Amino acid sequence: MRVTFTVNGRRQEADDVWEGESLLYVLRERMGLPGSKNACEQGECGSCTVRLDGVPVCSCLVAAGQVEGREVVTVEGLADFAKQRAEGGGCASGVCGTSVDEAKRWQARPAGSQTGESAELSPIQQAFIDAGAVQCGFCTPGLLVAADELLERNDSPSDADIREALSGNLCRCTGYEKILDAVRLAAARGDSHTAGQGA
Repeated sequence: MRVTFTVNGRRQEADDVWEGESLLYVLRERMGLPGSKNACEQGECGSCTVRLDGVPVCSCLVAAGQVEGREVVTVEGLADFAKQRAEGGGCASGVCGTSVDEAKRWQARPAGSQTGESAELSPIQQAFIDAGAVQCGFCTPGLLVAADELLERNDSPSDADIREALSGNLCRCTGYEKILDAVRLAAARGDSHTAGQGA
């Protein structure tokens, strides 16, 4: 079957999708978006978390056919999604977003690199770097997607809010404290940005 849906603000089609194929497989293997990680394939670890119509889901548990006509945001689209959100716009029109080709070519570069290029990151992605919340990086995409959704609906989360929002995401490297620090940092920066806009 053919599945047509929006990925990171762009309308996409996947052809010859078989009945049991997961959204995770379609994103990684058919669309070349490897950010969502294939780990447990049972919805236990959160490494494959994406946003489906704004809600964090384990893409390994979502049948590709279920996303027909719906909107998916992956870690590759977080920066553009955050920018659109900050500008008060939305991606429903399909004119914004990161194309699959752009996402495939994306590479992290330090700001002020010798080439003069800087990677554009979402606030939560930058906070993860600044707080040292990334180690092996396997769980990071899912954590970023879940944390981004939390901060969208709650710009001043308590530690309990953060822990609950990230409870479906497992990390074997960090001990979670740096991850919590990153979410706190992104929230604090969001508050200062909002305060600056009101002045």
